[in-house]
Amino acid sequence: MLKWLTGKQPIPVWVIKQIDDGLLHLCGQAIVEPQKKRSVVLMELHERRFQGAVNMASGGLVLNSRLFAALVPLDALELDVQAQAHWQGRTWLVSQVPQRCWTFEGPLITQRQRQDDRELLVSCEDISDIRRQVKASLDPSVVTFGSPSNEHPLIAPRDGKHIDGSYDSRKPPKGRGWRGDDN
Repeated sequence: MLKWLTGKQPIPVWVIKQIDDGLLHLCGQAIVEPQKKRSVVLMELHERRFQGAVNMASGGLVLNSRLFAALVPLDALELDVQAQAHWQGRTWLVSQVPQRCWTFEGPLITQRQRQDDRELLVSCEDISDIRRQVKASLDPSVVTFGSPSNEHPLIAPRDGKHIDGSYDSRKPPKGRGWRGDDN
């Protein structure tokens, strides 16, 4: 009742993770609890300037708004039965973003999946840059072996000679050793 009187009641929103040309990567619904007046927060949402906590409807997670491309009030975006969204005077295809991708900070790509008799678009992490970097760093024609000079000084070299002459295996190590008293 108090939130209603102060104008700070929760605002239900659609959470859009990424906006591509003609495609929305949609996480689902969430709730934004305004710290300011409702009208100010609605204006920030429409201008994509809202900063704050986003209470995800499924799973109960509370995430930072900076993870998302847009938070759209429920009445500003309409979903139809053909998995298309009507928003900002345009028709968009919709790709569902699974929960594991909600906090992913890289680009998303879509994959087609069949469910019953329908084909759905599902978003997943775009790891092509990572694969490209790994492939570039792995050259099967180059093999690098470590040289004996890079070995640790406490490891005895294969030829039996020590690199550091200060270590003598006949002397007890410096520092705290056994003193003979167990008390």
